[in-house]
Amino acid sequence: MRTLLITGPGGSGRTTVAAATALQAARAGTRTLVLTADRTDTLGAALGVGSGAAPVRAAEHLTVWRPDAGAAFRADLAAFQERATAALDLLGATRLDPEELTPLPGAEELSLLRALRDAALSEAYDLLVVDLPPAPQALALLALPEELRRYLRRLLPPERQAARALRPVLGRLAGVPMPAQWLYETAARWEVELAAVEAVVADRNTVVRLVAEPGPSGADAVRTAALGLALRGLAVERLVANRVLPDQAPDSWLAGPLAQQRKVLEEWRLSYDVEPVAHLGRDPRGADDLAALAVPGVQDEVAPLQWPVTDRLAEDGVLVWHLPLPGAVREDLDLVRRGEELVVTAGQFRRVVPLPSALRRCAVAGAALRDGELRIRFAPDPELWPQGR
Repeated sequence: MRTLLITGPGGSGRTTVAAATALQAARAGTRTLVLTADRTDTLGAALGVGSGAAPVRAAEHLTVWRPDAGAAFRADLAAFQERATAALDLLGATRLDPEELTPLPGAEELSLLRALRDAALSEAYDLLVVDLPPAPQALALLALPEELRRYLRRLLPPERQAARALRPVLGRLAGVPMPAQWLYETAARWEVELAAVEAVVADRNTVVRLVAEPGPSGADAVRTAALGLALRGLAVERLVANRVLPDQAPDSWLAGPLAQQRKVLEEWRLSYDVEPVAHLGRDPRGADDLAALAVPGVQDEVAPLQWPVTDRLAEDGVLVWHLPLPGAVREDLDLVRRGEELVVTAGQFRRVVPLPSALRRCAVAGAALRDGELRIRFAPDPELWPQGR
């Protein structure tokens, strides 16, 4: 299955582009599912259907699904209370009834991730189109599975479960209660679920389509989003320049916006596969308007974003790790080596990445940013990598 993640700055029309892209694919005979977490159901309105907790058929080969975040939240909390019965009774806690529960902030995004996992495992569809939140929230959402897995491994290392028979003894020796078995079981279940979502996001068949209006604010938003996506290792399939004004605009007051639009489009074409989508002069509604947008189809092949290591031991005595970071600024870059991991900070984004096996026996010997690529040099550690080896 191909997965197309669509995002962009708020108000750029990303949901409309997601609807048009899904409809176009369905009309070409591709079994398509389009997902959204938008509580206002803008996607359903654009397609002329009401979407709900269950998938809804919008047209031939096209299904719309807006997961019910409230129902998922209530089910998860009820299950947690059931597993933690002993601990809650010990604390004298009063259980919450499902009827009094309302979703916490972030519940929509978490339910979208779970639906993304479930849809990707389904054999009923050939294409999954995901209407993500605006770019800043979308980038945080896509980073969530990897980050939560790392936190779980640090807080509840799986290898500690091997000592579960010794927990009562260790608890008496330490004078504090040891984590209960249900806690490890919960962590293991989360690990499986998060790993499944992360696998979908990292799959080579998963790509991102950016949507933005060509203009100064759109250019800044695209630059920021592209940097955040590159740090996550996600490839940009296309940049949709939405609501493009006609070159021969009848009103003279549009001369300034048109000039800005042309300038930004020229800059974008230097770095992206840009597809302009014309401004209809109204908010698109229904299948006819969506078809009139003439959005591009989904590319069959998109080169994955690679972070290669080149061997320059013979020439310079180093290995070089290449990290593509388009739009990165030297002053906003920071690197911290921590054991077998590297903490990379690029502007407002940060990622903790495991080092490739060859680099774990090396020390960081310097770094340089050239042409949108961060090149980190690693020199072999003599104690771990003896000369002549």
